[in-house]
Amino acid sequence: MSKLQLHQVGKSYGATRVVDDLSLSLAKGELVTLLGPSGCGKTTTLRMIAGFIELSAGSIAIDGTEISGAKRTVPPEHRGMSMIFQSYAIWPNMTVAENVAFGLNVRRTPADELRRRVGEMLEVVQLGHLAQRYPAELSGGQQQRVALARAMVVRPEVLLLDEPLSNLDANLREEMASEIRRLHDEFRFTTVYVTHDQSEAMTISDRIAVLNLGRLEQIDTPWNLYNRPRTPFVAGFIGQTNLVHGELRSGSLRLPGLPGAVPLAASEASDAAKAQVSIRPQSLFLGACGNGALAMGPVAVISRTYLGEYWDYLVRPVGGGEPLKVHASPKHVLEVGHESVLSIDPTGVAVVA
Repeated sequence: MSKLQLHQVGKSYGATRVVDDLSLSLAKGELVTLLGPSGCGKTTTLRMIAGFIELSAGSIAIDGTEISGAKRTVPPEHRGMSMIFQSYAIWPNMTVAENVAFGLNVRRTPADELRRRVGEMLEVVQLGHLAQRYPAELSGGQQQRVALARAMVVRPEVLLLDEPLSNLDANLREEMASEIRRLHDEFRFTTVYVTHDQSEAMTISDRIAVLNLGRLEQIDTPWNLYNRPRTPFVAGFIGQTNLVHGELRSGSLRLPGLPGAVPLAASEASDAAKAQVSIRPQSLFLGACGNGALAMGPVAVISRTYLGEYWDYLVRPVGGGEPLKVHASPKHVLEVGHESVLSIDPTGVAVVA
């Protein structure tokens, strides 16, 4: 049985459908990220799970018991959930220890157990030495740890996080994403995490649910989302890619202007006169190449950008066809107008439409 289940959940404001027929199941101890652009319905979904927003359609259940639906709606305070907001929402007039103890005090936890659990949790989030400090005396990352400790110390049935790292700078955001994953691996709370940051989602998630215009595009592991996207939106939203059209024939892909063919996995290879495919830039190579890449034909460089870790080349088949973005080693320097042979690693190709 799933720990948390959303069944055909919908939310409308007048004629505007914010969340549309969304179904998700989370196993006990799983961390699933709701990922998508602004306005896709991810925060609305999180707030419906928390009980802050009523459903327009569908139902939500924990351990098979309905908590939101047509028949009943359980108040937020009785759902056994903890939520971490974008603003952290920690009490400025309380010390770190008092903030962490807040939920336990509300639950009338015995004093000895309260002190023990608060002390243990502060050590886990590496804030034991700051227990008597006030929030104004802490850095952004330390305040985020206080919010995490306060949410986890009550041992929630489900932990909800609403873009908790968006207020941090890039380096600290990366550090805290790894910290959240570490804490999840230690405590194994069933967790729903909301973000619009793809790299953040890839770092922390067991599975990622990609939302677009209120609908679920795909839910899968980070590896599958990146390497086997099922829709053009997912392919374009998760990392960089080339979305181009080609012909699928006899188990191979042919691209306009290139004489070569790329063999595809049986699951991808149904014949189609015009199919849309995703080809990752790092699966394309210019010049001599091994590692299983197959020569496709000559291309010409039409623009280039040096990005330090790699060259970002835009090339076009000499025989005509759609331009393709290629990532190459910083040592692989080609001038605009230079012609080279393009090779493709078949494992970086996915049929999306």
